[in-house]
Amino acid sequence: MHTTPAFALLLDVDGPIASPETRDVNPEIIELMLDLATAGIPVVFNTGRSDEFIKRQVMEPMLAVGIPQGLKFHAICEKGATWFSFSQSGAGEIYVDTDLAVPVEYSAEVRELVNSRFAKYMFFDETKLAMVSVEQHIEANNTEYRTVQEDFDVAAIEAMKRHDLGVERLDKQYPDSDCAISYRVDPTIISTDVESVQLGKDLGARRTLELLAVDSIVPMQWFTVGDSRTDYAMADWLAEHGHQVSHVDVRPSDGIPAGKPYPVLTAEDLGLAADIIHDHAGLAFLRHWRAQLSEPLAIH
Repeated sequence: MHTTPAFALLLDVDGPIASPETRDVNPEIIELMLDLATAGIPVVFNTGRSDEFIKRQVMEPMLAVGIPQGLKFHAICEKGATWFSFSQSGAGEIYVDTDLAVPVEYSAEVRELVNSRFAKYMFFDETKLAMVSVEQHIEANNTEYRTVQEDFDVAAIEAMKRHDLGVERLDKQYPDSDCAISYRVDPTIISTDVESVQLGKDLGARRTLELLAVDSIVPMQWFTVGDSRTDYAMADWLAEHGHQVSHVDVRPSDGIPAGKPYPVLTAEDLGLAADIIHDHAGLAFLRHWRAQLSEPLAIH
């Protein structure tokens, strides 16, 4: 027999849940996610972050507040390359799709590149199990980081060429590459990921449905939440596979893609100012959904 909750949440973490400035999660966000999950709403994380980041910034604060017995959360990490579930007893087994991992030799070269040339502004993320990621130091100036990031991205692509690995950036094959495209360089506002082209928020959405299917959970509708254009891929995948979905964009200043076959919501749909973004907008939507549990959803 299926369980059919009124809706489910598929949440990017950086931006909607965790502050891009501090990387921390507002305690009220933790409490609201627990409230929603306790009420039977599936809350799933679909992130480029590592399992260690989710454990530290999301799971451990939830455990400190108290996860009710029988409640289970799923975390799809590294854009679908790794995943795990957690409950009152902590994290379960970590699964890694090793076929989608970046070669270890390339990873080692990028680590050395960061340490030798870019350590003032960024660090190599040692917690990643499949991707290669570098991230801005919290104390670094973001404007300066974004300038230096461009130099790093070029260097990361050149390193790919030396390893005879086909790479793309911004949906274009890098000039002079004769290799089949297997990897992409994906910069964000605070990091750069080097990853298999098979990874993405759409893969995370697929893995999410597989995990919920184990417990026969079939939500009536979905709300996906993100802060970048690549986050739309989870709503795209759900819509393409016949699911009712709305996407919440907590940083719409990058531009909302036209022609989407589903509603796109922003903080302004809650009557808030357009400058309410990132985890402030994420908090507002979580408050809204928590308030709607006992009555029909006002936004769909």
